[in-house]
Amino acid sequence: MFDSPFVRRVAVSLKRLEIPFEHANWSVGKDFDRIRQYNPLGRVPTLVLDGGEALIDSAAILDYLDTRVGPARALLPATGRERRDALRLIAIAVGAAEKGREQIYEKVFRPVDKRHEPWLARCREQMNGALAELERACVKRGTGEWILPGRLSQADITVACAYTFLTESQALTTESARYPALTALVARCEALPEFTSTRTAYSAPSTADH
Repeated sequence: MFDSPFVRRVAVSLKRLEIPFEHANWSVGKDFDRIRQYNPLGRVPTLVLDGGEALIDSAAILDYLDTRVGPARALLPATGRERRDALRLIAIAVGAAEKGREQIYEKVFRPVDKRHEPWLARCREQMNGALAELERACVKRGTGEWILPGRLSQADITVACAYTFLTESQALTTESARYPALTALVARCEALPEFTSTRTAYSAPSTADH
């Protein structure tokens, strides 16, 4: 489902690269067995190619997409400092999203008396530390339109998908004030058609879904 930042960053990338695809709006809870026909882990995203080969994990899928379109159109810089910078920012954004997901799982799937508040506090600290670093990166870019020099890259896509997910799933209502440069970058991304067409309201998982 597109409320997953990992699924969504793949969908946005497919649309950005103008690669047609069919989206199965499956839940990792209710459709677990269906997903496991293609991915033994029962996780998403999973991309099934025309020949039947299934690619799992969003990073592996994005690497395949860049290889398919070639270096001139690839969303991740091919070499050098820009590639390292992009990979660093992507790792920070993915880590922030993962820490948000862990908070959700702790609250949804553990009984109230079993929840470990020190663990939740640690996850929040890591998440906000990552967002603060992304804010610094956005400030550093100055008047540039995107987080790296030149055109929109996978760094912008992943950062935007992660931040939107966290804003909605963690109710980060004050974050626009704490991270104005990051918020502005994400707003610029979210206005693009490939983002608007994959935007869906976040729906918190429930124990009934799993």
